[in-house]
Formats: sequence, C-alpha cells, structure tokens
Amino acid sequence: MHILTRTATTDMEVTSIRLERELKEKLKELSGNQGYQSLIRDVLWQYVQQKSGDYTPQISLTDIRATVAATAQQEERCVLTAKLIQPNEPMLLGLTIAGSMVPLSPSSLA
Repeated sequence: MHILTRTATTDMEVTSIRLERELKEKLKELSGNQGYQSLIRDVLWQYVQQKSGDYTPQISLTDIRATVAATAQQEERCVLTAKLIQPNEPMLLGLTIAGSMVPLSPSSLA
C-alpha cells in the first residue's frame, strides 16, 4: 500500500495548491506532528487507491460497532472486502469505533 511507504521529499515534485485559510488551519490541527502536507498526501493516496481498485482496507470487522441497512445511491466500495457496491444495490452503513459511517457489502459481515 502506498500510504505506508514514505518517499523522501527531495524525490517529490513541487506542486502549488490553493486552500482556504480555514481548511489549511483545520488540516494543521488534524495532522499533529505528521504535518499537514503529509496528511494531504495520505488523503490523496487513499482517494486514488479507492478509485483505482488498488484499495487495501484500513478497517477490520472488529472496528464496526453497529450497522444500518441502506441502498447505494452511487458506486461505493466496501471497506472490509474492497468489493464494489453498485448504485441501487443493498448495502450496509457501518458505524466504526472512531464514529465514522463506512460502506459495507451485506456479505462482508458473514
């Protein structure tokens, strides 16, 4: 998984991005000692992996506290199995121990 591999900053390309001041401050708060630029890279890598099909789940079954039945409104990817859930298919929304709601395929809890 690419997020775990750290590339030296000297091997990276410089890219300029404009962020709202409030967003930048929130990113700084959330990143702690990691640094907000590193946090942004991690978020972007997670997005790319999810959209490209190279997604490796970051959540395990023990992280799910509760589930709610739902219907996918757009394509989703199960956080446990990485299986695609198509629009209008039944799915579950899982409440994690961190308080996030995540997409689950119904068979992922079996």
